[in-house]
Amino acid sequence: MGKRIVIALGGNALGSNLPEQMEAVKKTARAIADLIQDGHQVIVAHGNGPQVGMIQKAMAELTRSEPEKYIPCPLSVCVAMSQGYIGYDLQNALREELLNRGIQKGVATVLTQVEVDPNDPAFQTPTKPIGAFHSPEEAKFLIQNRGYQMVEDSGRGWRRVVASPRPVSIVEIDSIRDMVEAGLVVVACGGGGIPVFQTEGHHLKGAAAVIDKDFASCVLARQLEADTLIILTAVEKVAVNFGKPDQKWLDSLTPEEARGYMDAGHFAPGSMLPKVQAAVEFAQSAPGRSALITLLEKARDGVAGRTGTVIRQA
Repeated sequence: MGKRIVIALGGNALGSNLPEQMEAVKKTARAIADLIQDGHQVIVAHGNGPQVGMIQKAMAELTRSEPEKYIPCPLSVCVAMSQGYIGYDLQNALREELLNRGIQKGVATVLTQVEVDPNDPAFQTPTKPIGAFHSPEEAKFLIQNRGYQMVEDSGRGWRRVVASPRPVSIVEIDSIRDMVEAGLVVVACGGGGIPVFQTEGHHLKGAAAVIDKDFASCVLARQLEADTLIILTAVEKVAVNFGKPDQKWLDSLTPEEARGYMDAGHFAPGSMLPKVQAAVEFAQSAPGRSALITLLEKARDGVAGRTGTVIRQA
């Protein structure tokens, strides 16, 4: 019996610019098609760090050239833009790869809003740098006229910082579920989703924030009642004492063991830590669920139990 699998693609699966992305998604499509060919139901989420940064920089240059004419798009709109063009390349590459294998299966991208809590503590202490570098004078203007929070970045200039709140729920989850159950391959929650929160009535307002794609993928997998969450990264397995003489690769972990390693500081906050945290949250969300952390090209072997780090309840 095939599994329902949510895959969280990292930046290395997408490249850092448009030409790189068009090449990278071909390799990515082959790995995803392998799982579909094996009979699994696959939902794809992805990051957008380089892509949304590129959009932000383009907006900054546009407003610098004609500040009286152009108002920069809100960050939530930039995330939506990145979802659109990444999804465009991904769904076309997947469609082509599946058809080349004789698999008749539709592929669709859903512009996905992810609800966050406006009272999340992350909004009080924004830490995520985004967009272009600015001079002190430009930073002062942005602080005074646009309400941005700016920080000096290692002598390279000033950058805007935004919050990275935890995702609460997927707004379009019913539509995504219907499409999955109809047999489509769905690309959703790109870049962690468009961050929104509810205001008066039924209105959703975009938030000046970015959502970690691994946590968003965890919420997506939980709400879709997936069997497996695959978090792809730059290494085949999770390691403790990484880069040290006593480095140890881990084949499997229980949530309790993983939390022990996290408490001991084994995983870097900006890279492996959120992946392990998201994997643990999903694995303990219901009996029988498991999370896999591995390389893109090892995803098929990982699902078959031949490699990667698996996190599941004992």
